[in-house]
Amino acid sequence: MPTLELISRRPAAAAPVRRPPLLFVHGAFCGAWIWDATFLPWFAERGWEAHAVSLRGHGGSDGHDGLRWHGVSDYVEDVLATIDRLSEPPVLIGHSMGGLVIQRALLRRSAPAAVLMASTPPHGLMEASLGFALRDPYAFQQMGVLMACGSRHVDPEGIRRAMFSDRMPHAEAERYEPLLQEESQRVLFETMGWNPFPAIYDRTIPSLVIGAERDILIPPDHVTSTARLFGTDPVIMPGRGHAMMLEPGWDEVAGLIHDWLERTLALRDAA
Repeated sequence: MPTLELISRRPAAAAPVRRPPLLFVHGAFCGAWIWDATFLPWFAERGWEAHAVSLRGHGGSDGHDGLRWHGVSDYVEDVLATIDRLSEPPVLIGHSMGGLVIQRALLRRSAPAAVLMASTPPHGLMEASLGFALRDPYAFQQMGVLMACGSRHVDPEGIRRAMFSDRMPHAEAERYEPLLQEESQRVLFETMGWNPFPAIYDRTIPSLVIGAERDILIPPDHVTSTARLFGTDPVIMPGRGHAMMLEPGWDEVAGLIHDWLERTLALRDAA
């Protein structure tokens, strides 16, 4: 196993009610930093033990040299290994590609609950990617440059349009764009395929599926199909783009997750 970066934020005082830890899993082209910018400290301030892992080849984790050959199954192993590092089974929270990694991890481990944010759908990205190319050909082309060459060679405007809605200030987007990186070509190839018979997931695991109204990468109809497989209804955040944990109003998304977890875990403990 490679050495994996784990960014952890812990509450200053013990929560009045015992809670499982939270494990956040990032999407393609980024790392654990995307959670630490907003969500990790926010949840820690509210009594949650919050962790974010950088998958191999991302952020401060090992494996950058072999990045292009890492597969989804490797990322699943990273998540399972990180779960084993924590004090107890965590709530799993994944964004974009990280949502697909969590879906696959749930086939091998249970969890107190799962949250999928703008997640890659179980049936794959072929349809969503074709739609992305039609909706914004330039942003689609720039994401290809990012995949092949890294953030130093892309037009920030193209990446901003892919990752954020118009509500994201340009100056704020420019803070994060240099942190983006290349992604595994193998993983992108695996997720681009069409899977007409996705796995059946354990519907006894409470699941919250969140989408963004203005997401041009994973539009709301694909979020709806993911929610259907998990036996729940999606929550579509109005006016948001793909990286909803960074946009103005990110605290509303965090608050939605926080409130849902408190209700869900309270019901579980009462059962």
